Amino acid sequence: MMAADSIPVEHLFTLTITADLGASYQIRSGPAGRRIIAGITGGTFSGPKLKGTVAASTGADWVTVRPDKSLRIDVRLVLVTDDDVPIYMYYGGLLIDGQARTAPYFEVADERYNWLNNVQAVGVGTVGPDGPTYEIYALK
Repeated sequence: MMAADSIPVEHLFTLTITADLGASYQIRSGPAGRRIIAGITGGTFSGPKLKGTVAASTGADWVTVRPDKSLRIDVRLVLVTDDDVPIYMYYGGLLIDGQARTAPYFEVADERYNWLNNVQAVGVGTVGPDGPTYEIYALK
């Protein structure tokens, strides 16, 4: 079987996260590499089916700097829709040469957004001085 040239996706939203990188915690030279833990201070998300803000002080990015200088990212946060529905979002992935590739996962209890509970998403992003910006897509 040959790999597909493209995978069908649907754009969910653009996610911009702000983080307090200056107040991050670091564990240098641990057994898995250097760890950096940066608190998420806010952000926004906007797409055709949902939009809102990233709840402040509800998440962080647990980064592992690997020996080859690539980063393993591990993020948990809470999105709050414009109609006040909280959505738990987790994603892990890799950051190599400023390009992030992630696999987001969602949990929500409000029936208007229950469809997110069955979405396998992928995220593609870049990291700026205040935090990352991702394009989040649902695999179809």
